[in-house]
Amino acid sequence: MTAKPLPAIELPDAEAQCVELAELIRPRLRPDTVLVGIHSGGVWIARRLHQLLQQANEIGLIDVSFYRDDYGEKGLHPRVKPTSIPFDVEGRPLILVDDVLYTGRTTRAAINELFDYGRPASIQLAVLADRGQRQLPISADFCTWRVDLDPSQELVLSADDDAHLQWSLGGNA
Repeated sequence: MTAKPLPAIELPDAEAQCVELAELIRPRLRPDTVLVGIHSGGVWIARRLHQLLQQANEIGLIDVSFYRDDYGEKGLHPRVKPTSIPFDVEGRPLILVDDVLYTGRTTRAAINELFDYGRPASIQLAVLADRGQRQLPISADFCTWRVDLDPSQELVLSADDDAHLQWSLGGNA
């Protein structure tokens, strides 16, 4: 028996999604709000949002590899990036930025890590894509695309040499 081919989906323009995401965030942005991008796609998006929103505050960069609850199963990701939180988290409103919201485990890990730096006033979540199938009670406050994919499919955000963002579809999610 052969596997049935998965239906093709049209992938949106990730750059246009960043512009749309910035416009969703803008009305709720406070002067002391800070963006924190999750490596790697979330960092690319946070940098783009930082430009689009013309924020004066530095952005934070976070790698949740050591905070994942499935770290024992997956082991150390071969390209662990350093976390950089160049501001005081205590009492600040934060917007956590990622490319795809799926099970919620990456978001939970990022929140756990952020609390190691202090207690923020609030944390909102901004993503380009929400593919559902949550395992934890986490939802995005700002989202530009809700997509239903087969569990074996993976949304992959990449950046070219000019930092232009684009989506592709992979397997083995």
